[in-house]
Amino acid sequence: MIKAIPNMLTVGNLFLGIVAIMLAFQPDYKYVDYAAIMVIIGMLLDGLDGRMARLLNAQSEFGKELDSLSDVITFGVAPAFIMYVAAFQEMGMMAMFIVAVFPICGALRLARFNVQTGGNTGYFVGLPITAAGGVLATLALYHNLFSPVYLSLAMLLLSYLMISKIKYPNFKKVGIPKSTYWVAPILIVVVAVLGFMYPTQFPKIVSIPLFLYALYGVKKGLDHFRKKWKKTKVDDDDKVYHDSSL
Repeated sequence: MIKAIPNMLTVGNLFLGIVAIMLAFQPDYKYVDYAAIMVIIGMLLDGLDGRMARLLNAQSEFGKELDSLSDVITFGVAPAFIMYVAAFQEMGMMAMFIVAVFPICGALRLARFNVQTGGNTGYFVGLPITAAGGVLATLALYHNLFSPVYLSLAMLLLSYLMISKIKYPNFKKVGIPKSTYWVAPILIVVVAVLGFMYPTQFPKIVSIPLFLYALYGVKKGLDHFRKKWKKTKVDDDDKVYHDSSL
């Protein structure tokens, strides 16, 4: 029974994703805030299930596949629908295409992760769908500040970052002492209570570290492009110099 705890956390994550989708489509717009909170709590469960599996020596292929399927729903489909309801409903067919791209890229990201070998390398290749979904779900709450065009571009950027080869730190080497795992259910309850007490403010506060994590990859990508461009320019200058000296 104890070894079933990681899968129970994963199923809880899946349940929250389904609830988030249903909340997003409620007639009262305030439920979009609660939908984003469901995604945030799902992120917490997703971060705990793998660690609990390693702690209890309960890792399995079944748990791995269940985790990926749950992530597609909670961090792929649910955030995309939240953004659609919050900002894209008047954009027509273009919005449907953009909304579909996000979970598709998330599924591709997870499929690539599942077939990768090499163990814990200390980094993820591409922005994890958990972080991308958290960013998108909370970004939707800023729809009054940004136009649908900017939000569309942000959504496409997140989609690209997931399938990119940019390396993101995975923090898996940051272990949690076995004696402190009893804090996990308390932490989940605290996050849930804060979320429901402050449904508008709490997701926006959580969005700050998520945005910074996503932007870390953008900076790395720009740095790589700049170095590659400089190297190409130097090679071209050398070629021109050698050609002129002949």
